[in-house]
Amino acid sequence: MKQKIAVIDYNAGNVQSVLFALERFDVAAVLTRDPDEIRKADKVLFPGVGEASTTMGFLRARGFDQLIPGLTQPVLGICLGLQLLCEHSEENDTACLGILPVKVKRFVATSHEFKIPHMGWNQLELNQQDWLAPSMDRQYVYFVHSYYAELNPYTVASCTYCQPFSAVIHKDNFYATQFHVEKSGPVGLKILETFLDL
Repeated sequence: MKQKIAVIDYNAGNVQSVLFALERFDVAAVLTRDPDEIRKADKVLFPGVGEASTTMGFLRARGFDQLIPGLTQPVLGICLGLQLLCEHSEENDTACLGILPVKVKRFVATSHEFKIPHMGWNQLELNQQDWLAPSMDRQYVYFVHSYYAELNPYTVASCTYCQPFSAVIHKDNFYATQFHVEKSGPVGLKILETFLDL
């Protein structure tokens, strides 16, 4: 029987590319705003590109700010999804979901060579043995973001741009990547597969 994967539909960009990536695996994926469908799924994906305060307003209006922290199956936040799992974002001074006791800050360019947003391929550095395979150390993945989660005890892998930041986080049943797994080629697909195999 195929795993049921719920992809949370919350008006965030880039969701179609995530659904396309999931087609490579033997899973039944659905884009949904139905709380029951999300609760009953084997795994949940929380992807997205967008602005933190507007997105949190959308989530609160639909009760998703209560639903998501209460989920008990594995949940994977991607890009904005990672940031919204945190406590607070400097993007328009936004209170987020508070699942991760972590602050999200805006990149400050430390020299003219750093352009904001951080866009393109950058290298992972595994900080601890956790859910990622050791072979993921030093692999390149694809980022597009102006804000970052600080390094913290839940950081599984970091990356450096202007300063070190959290690239992969894991706390309890919540997993997250700042980079786009769906745009990171074979490495990204391997990380997505690792999550689906949890």
